Amino acid sequence: MAEQPQQPIQAQFTIEKIYVKDASVEIPNAPQIFLERAQPELEFQFRNEGQLIGDDHHEVVLTATVTAKLKDSGKTVFLIEASQGGIFMVKGVPQTDMELVYAITCPTILLPYLRETVSDMAVRAGFPPVFLAPMNFEALYRQRQQAEEAAPEVKH
Repeated sequence: MAEQPQQPIQAQFTIEKIYVKDASVEIPNAPQIFLERAQPELEFQFRNEGQLIGDDHHEVVLTATVTAKLKDSGKTVFLIEASQGGIFMVKGVPQTDMELVYAITCPTILLPYLRETVSDMAVRAGFPPVFLAPMNFEALYRQRQQAEEAAPEVKH
């Protein structure tokens, strides 16, 4: 009896849980800052990271830091940092492709939740809502790859 060739495992991806992992608001110049009438400038920074947390379960965290400063005085109006986490079950995806899951697939899912968290935090702190723009995580990943390939290798 000839052995049947094994069928490749079908890739599976499931969202197990989405949650706010960390959130903070700082208003270092309150209450006086609320009397300012100038429109603050917003600066946005993002980072994401992923890790295996159990059999086929991965945690991915997308973090946004939003800093609002007054252009003329340089005073900080507010600083919001929020980390949106997700637990994802990923099966049948080659280890070499997990970087794409961490850098593109999961952050794309988490961004709408992070947008809502940041906006809600700004409103609860007494400011107008802050809207995070949609992001193309695939384009960001490709840009980062190209920059790494273009950078000269550092020799020790």
